Amino acid sequence: MIRLAVLLVAGALGAGGAPSWSPPPNPMALTRQAGLTPETHEFVFLHVHSHLDVFVKGRKVRIPAGIGIDTHAPAVRKYQLPDGTIGYGGIDPPCAKACISPLHTHFDDGVLHTEAKKHQFNRLGQFFTEWNVRLNRKCVAGFCKPANRISVYVDGDRYAGDPRSIELKDKREIAIVIGRPPGHIPSAFP
Repeated sequence: MIRLAVLLVAGALGAGGAPSWSPPPNPMALTRQAGLTPETHEFVFLHVHSHLDVFVKGRKVRIPAGIGIDTHAPAVRKYQLPDGTIGYGGIDPPCAKACISPLHTHFDDGVLHTEAKKHQFNRLGQFFTEWNVRLNRKCVAGFCKPANRISVYVDGDRYAGDPRSIELKDKREIAIVIGRPPGHIPSAFP
């Protein structure tokens, strides 16, 4: 199992307030902007799952359900689990027009699904583009250097590269921590 931890420690969160962590209203346009091709249904030639945790001041941020999915398309099913969790997917028959990215979230559990018709791993930067949240060497959302110290770790080791380039391979765990870290940084796929 490959694990990945990305740690962002912010010294001061600044006066700008919290960024929007909500799903964007234009998922297929953002899918194209991320360099991915929107499809009318899910493919499973390459079917892998990575996991993303984001913490702000020690508190977990919800990774929204439906990132990379046109949740308003008639063929996209909306699910409600017994615990009340809402999810999207199960596209059958296919949508009349493109409604899903090969990189998406079904639920708000932080699992990043790659369900693609070709064997090519997606990257963390593509997911953040689809989410419409800034991610680069200096910033995550509205939290940037030099006011905020950013550290990236892969399997517990310091990662000095661009976080956008991190491959979303199967069973990878990614944790982004802004401000005070939680008591435990996740290091394994749940």
